[in-house]
Amino acid sequence: MKNTLPITQDIVLVGGGHSHALLLRSWGMNPVPGIRVTVINPGPTAPYTGMLPGYVAGHYTRDELEIDLVRLARFAGARLILGSATGIDRDNKRVQVRGLPDVAYDRLSIDVGITSEMNDLPGFAEAGHPAKPLGRFARSWDRFVATAKLDAPLACIGGGVAGIELAMAMSHRLRSEGHQPKVTVIEAETALAGSSGGARARLFEQLRLADITVIEGAKIARVTPTEVLLEDGRSVPSAFTVGAAGAKPHPWLADLGLEHEGGFLCVDRFLRSTSDPAIYAVGDCAHMVANPRPKAGVFAVRQAPALLRNLIADLTGGKPRPYRPQRSYLKLVSLGGKEALADKLGLAIQGPRVWQLKDRIDRAFMDKFADLPDMAARPLPARHALGMKEAMGDQTMCGGCGSKLGRDALREALHALPAPSRDDVMNLSGDDAAILAMDSDWQVVTTDHLRAFTNDPVTMTRIAAVHALGDIWAMGAEPQAALMQVILPRMAARQQAETLREIMTTAQDVMGAAGADIVGGHSSQGSDMTIGFSITGLRGDYPIGLDGAEPGQALILTKPIGSGTLLAGEMQGKAEGNWLSLAFAQMAQPQGKAAAILAAAGTRAMTDVTGFGLAGHLIGICEASNVAAELSLADIPLMTGAADLAQAGVRSTIWADNRAAASAIDPSDLIAAPLLFDPQTAGGLLAAVPEGNAKGAVKTLTKAGYRAAVIGRIDAGAPYIKLRS
Repeated sequence: MKNTLPITQDIVLVGGGHSHALLLRSWGMNPVPGIRVTVINPGPTAPYTGMLPGYVAGHYTRDELEIDLVRLARFAGARLILGSATGIDRDNKRVQVRGLPDVAYDRLSIDVGITSEMNDLPGFAEAGHPAKPLGRFARSWDRFVATAKLDAPLACIGGGVAGIELAMAMSHRLRSEGHQPKVTVIEAETALAGSSGGARARLFEQLRLADITVIEGAKIARVTPTEVLLEDGRSVPSAFTVGAAGAKPHPWLADLGLEHEGGFLCVDRFLRSTSDPAIYAVGDCAHMVANPRPKAGVFAVRQAPALLRNLIADLTGGKPRPYRPQRSYLKLVSLGGKEALADKLGLAIQGPRVWQLKDRIDRAFMDKFADLPDMAARPLPARHALGMKEAMGDQTMCGGCGSKLGRDALREALHALPAPSRDDVMNLSGDDAAILAMDSDWQVVTTDHLRAFTNDPVTMTRIAAVHALGDIWAMGAEPQAALMQVILPRMAARQQAETLREIMTTAQDVMGAAGADIVGGHSSQGSDMTIGFSITGLRGDYPIGLDGAEPGQALILTKPIGSGTLLAGEMQGKAEGNWLSLAFAQMAQPQGKAAAILAAAGTRAMTDVTGFGLAGHLIGICEASNVAAELSLADIPLMTGAADLAQAGVRSTIWADNRAAASAIDPSDLIAAPLLFDPQTAGGLLAAVPEGNAKGAVKTLTKAGYRAAVIGRIDAGAPYIKLRS
C-alpha cells in the first residue's frame, strides 16, 4: 500500500510576483514533506515587468513576458487558486478570496507588486491606462497600436525612469510602423529625480532626439479621451494617456490591520510583518523598515531564497535568518530601440551592448521558468511482475475522465449483469442513468467520481459536481438530491477540516444552483484526492435516453472538446496556463439551461460527452437507436490549445482504449481525428434535434453562453460514424 506522508502545515502565497515565482521553482526541486504550498493569483500567468518597455517597443511578444503559474505550480506540486485576495482573517488564519471560500494558512506571504491606478485623478479611471497591472495595459496598448492614427498624440503621466522608458518605447514602436507620434511626459515635480547626474543628462538627450516633450512641475486637473488638462489651463493633446507616476500600493493592503508605510506593508529584517510574525511580505508591496530600499525588481529576486528559508524554518522548528539587501544595484534603462543605458554609482554608459546585456539578463530570468528541470520519475523495482511496464504505460495516469476504465471493459462487465428483477427499475440499455418508476414521476439515479487533476479543491469540486449532474441533465430531468463522496490525501485534523470546508461550500453552491440538496455522503483518506456525487433527478415524462435518434435529425454539441488532451498536456508541462484556465472555466459551466433548451427544441436522444469521448458517446446513441451518423470535423468546437497538443502527439491515458473501441468508424479517418477519442471531463451535451429546430436551438444556446454548434446529422443505416472535413 502506498505510504503517503500527511499534510500538517500550509504555506499560502498571495500573488505571483518575482519572489514567489522563484520560491515555487526552488520548492519543486526540494519540497519539504508535510507542507502544502498554495498560490492565490487573479490569473494563470504573472508578468515580468522588467521586459515591459521592450514589449511596448515591439521587441518582445506578450508570451515572452509571462510566467506560466499553472505550469510552475504543477512542477512545484503546489495548488493554484485563480482568484483575487481581498483581505485576511488573522484570528482564524484565513485569506479571503473574492467569490471563493476562504483559504487557511499557517504561514502567509504577500507578493502582489504595485499598481499605477490613479483613481483620485478626475477622468483617469475612464480615459487613462495604468501601466500596472501589466495585463490590462498590454491589451489596451495592443488595441491602440492597431487603430492609431498616423499622428496620434500620446501622454505619459510620471517622469521617473518607468515613465521615461515607456514614453521612449511607445514612440519607437509607433515610428517603426510609419507613424509620426507626438509624445509628452508630464511630471508633477522634477523628471528623473532619482537618477544620477550623468544618467539624467543622457536620458534627456535621448528624449530630445526622439522628439518627446517633458513638462515638469505640472499639476493635472483632468484626463479626457482626447487630452490631459493641467491646473494652469494648458492642454496636452493625448489619444492614449499612460499612468506611470511612481509606485502605488494596492488599496486593500492598508485595510489588513497590519503596520504599513503609506500602504506598503512594513516588514522586519526577516521579511516578516512587524505586526504579525505569521505573515511575510516581499517585493514592491513591502517596506523594509530596517533597510529601506527603492522599489526595484532586483530586491524581489534576492529576497526569494531568504523568504523560502525562513518559511521553512518557521514550519520545521528551525531558526530564521535575516535578509540583507545590497546597498547599490545596476539600473538598466531601455531607450526605445535596441539600446539601453546602464547607471550605477554615478557612472552612466549607453549603447547597443548595454541593451544586449539587459536582454540577456531578462531572458535568463524568464528561462528559469520556461526550462524547468525534469524531475526523474520513480523507476520500477529491479524485480517486478510480468506485464507491469506495459500496464503502467509511458506516462503518468491522468486525472478526471482520463483515469476511467475503457468502454469495452465497462460494457463487458455491465452486460454480465442480469436484467432488473423489479418492475419499477428500468433496463439501462446503456443510458446515462438508472430509471426508476414513481407514482407520478420518473426518477433517474446516477453516480460519478473524479480523481483530481488539480490540487485546488474548489476548482476540482465545481467541475466534479457539474460532471456528475451531466447524467441528470442529459436525461431531461431536474436535479433532486445528492450524496457526496470525498477521498482526501492524508493530512492533519485542521487541514482536513479546512479542506472539507472549501469542498462542501463549493458543492453546495453548485448543487443549490442546480436545484438539488446535498443530503449526506461519505469521506475517507487515500493516496489521491477524489470527489464524487450520487444524484437523483425527477422528470414528469419518460426520461430522454439514447434510443430516440432518427434519420434526418441534426447533432448539436453544447461545449467544445479537448479537455483530456489539455489535462494530459498540463501534466507533461506542454500546455499553456491560459489554455488550462479557459478549459477549467468551460468544464465548470453547468448544463441545466442547455438541457432545457434542447428539450424544448424536440430532442428525443441526448447524452453528455465524458470519458468515452465524442466518438464513443455518439456510437452509444447510434447503437441504441440503430442509426448511423455523419460528423463534420470542421464544425466541432475545440478548446483553445487542444488541437496544437493533439498534433504534437499528446494523448490522455484512456485515449488508446477509446480509439480501439471505435470500430464503427472508418479506420482511414482515425488519424485525422484524434480529438474524437479524447475523454471529456464535464463535457457538453450531445443531442439529436429535429433538423428544422436545430438552427434556432443553437442560436438560443449561444445567447445563453454556450459554445454550441451543429456538428453533424443522423443517417439511416447500421450503427456507423462517417467523417467529413
